[in-house]
Amino acid sequence: MRAVFLDFGSVTRGDMDCTALEQAVSPWKYHDETDADQVLERIQGAEVVVCNKFSLNREIIAAAGQLKLICIAATGYNNIDLKAAAERGVAVCNVRGYATPSVVQHVFMLMLNLTCHFEDYRQLIKKGRWQASRHFCPLDFGIEELAGKVLGIIGYGELGNAVADLARAFGMRACIAEHKGLSSARTGRVPFDDVLRQSDFVSLHCPLLEETRGMIGRREFDLMKPTAYLINTARGAIVNEADLLQALSNGQIAGAGLDVLQKEPPDHENLLLQYPHANLIITPHVAWASRESRQRLLDQIAGNIRNFYYGRPFNQIL
Repeated sequence: MRAVFLDFGSVTRGDMDCTALEQAVSPWKYHDETDADQVLERIQGAEVVVCNKFSLNREIIAAAGQLKLICIAATGYNNIDLKAAAERGVAVCNVRGYATPSVVQHVFMLMLNLTCHFEDYRQLIKKGRWQASRHFCPLDFGIEELAGKVLGIIGYGELGNAVADLARAFGMRACIAEHKGLSSARTGRVPFDDVLRQSDFVSLHCPLLEETRGMIGRREFDLMKPTAYLINTARGAIVNEADLLQALSNGQIAGAGLDVLQKEPPDHENLLLQYPHANLIITPHVAWASRESRQRLLDQIAGNIRNFYYGRPFNQIL
């Protein structure tokens, strides 16, 4: 039962244990990356195809005559033509919950770096200004505590729930947003616009759907406090990047921490990457990528494959 991983380099830096995968199915062929003109050759004869962000369209799925199972090495599955897979009787599964500790700590890393002005103080030392200071402690940049602040959470699945739990440990008040556009809120939720108005931090944890694409834009930044921060570890396209740049430049919000951009990898011309001030922190979509998280991902893929062949329930999308 031949298996192939089309973009293995997206989940490993040579530090992963593939024992569980090898025990689930054999033989394997691991490709660090796959170009469009290579995929048809690489999937020939494979019953199991694993991919992270590589797109499997109708043409590719139709050409894979032996294909029985597509395993997505991620939670999102917009890179797979599900209709074509269903027509061919190909099962599709994803992985879930593997990255929660990694993403949660990254959210708070962004928040702490912004509120403690980590980069500003780092540059102050590099420029010799501490060394030349007349005081033992230069107070050039204000430092804020998280305790007592309101953290608005948009998207209250596993990740949003875990972020709320850690927020409470910091002494913050978690404010859970109702779906945008609803006139009333469920018990334990707060209307979407009210969350934006009240929050000192707004953290996004919702999937990218048609209704969430561009969900945070000029209107939403107008509602936020000028002292508030936006944190996005979800999907870049949830935020209108041009409106965010304007909100940062005009002081509509205090800052932002992003782990995702609308296009990844981004173009060199992306204006957010050229923004010169330390109140914007951008990391390259690595919130999920702790070593432990990536190992859980591979082990869960192995479990999906085993369960598929034994006919047991697993993380099946179709």
